[in-house]
Amino acid sequence: MDLQQLRYVVAVADTESFTRAAAKCFVTQSALSHQIAALEREIGQRLFARTSRSVRLTEAGTAFVTHAREALIAVNSATEEAAAAAGEVRGTLRLGVIPTVTAVDVPHLLRAFHDAHPHTRVELRVGNSDALVAAVRSSEIDVALLGLREGVVPASVAVRQLARGRLLAVLPGSHRLASRRRVSLADLADETFADFPAGTSGRAQSDAAFESLGISRDVAYEADSADLILSLVSAGLAIALLPPGIARETGAVVALRLVDGPVRVEYAAWDQLAPRSVTRAFVAVIEAAITP
Repeated sequence: MDLQQLRYVVAVADTESFTRAAAKCFVTQSALSHQIAALEREIGQRLFARTSRSVRLTEAGTAFVTHAREALIAVNSATEEAAAAAGEVRGTLRLGVIPTVTAVDVPHLLRAFHDAHPHTRVELRVGNSDALVAAVRSSEIDVALLGLREGVVPASVAVRQLARGRLLAVLPGSHRLASRRRVSLADLADETFADFPAGTSGRAQSDAAFESLGISRDVAYEADSADLILSLVSAGLAIALLPPGIARETGAVVALRLVDGPVRVEYAAWDQLAPRSVTRAFVAVIEAAITP
């Protein structure tokens, strides 16, 4: 049994496909299948149940993958910490971001990180804040860039506040209120809204603000993309509440100050107990980017 075989098994478990796992590992499917079959013969257990349409872990496979992940993490950590002891940062940083990050320029941040630590690699994933915090806690990702409503601070992770700001009201340029400089939540009570899906942290800040005033609102359009929400507003179908920096004004869209609107706070979050060397290095790059 060798580390490459463990990597192949974990890749198949993650992708539920020998084809996708081979592409992920940059090997041919036949080579990957051969190595996994050899491993199964060595341990005397089938790790995957294969059909023409699906691949799933057997009971033995589920138990094996748990320990295979731990072994790979231990090897990677040993390699990274040995490099760190010599003053070099190596390894893969797993970064999660919400699609509405405004506190930092993510591509610029990644460029600065790569320039400072050329022997690192970054894997980027996009999700909502709740899912990303859970992924940090379970060590699926190393750092997450989040946006949460005021008063909600992620627990059981280390956090650094990046920015805070009140949401803006985003209206079609032809809207009856578009000529105003500012509006209130009450002014918007009878409007049709586009917003992020119910139950997500991106939606929670707006829902809580209206609920605190006893105002119900009609969210007819749910989307997980700020660009789609803006497109719905631009088409005159809805209005929205969005963060500054996301609420871009065009001829078809205006962004107005919302005097009693919800405040959104952006955070960086990471493992508070034993952050990896790449995590510590990336947090340092974030600190440099937000320090005046």
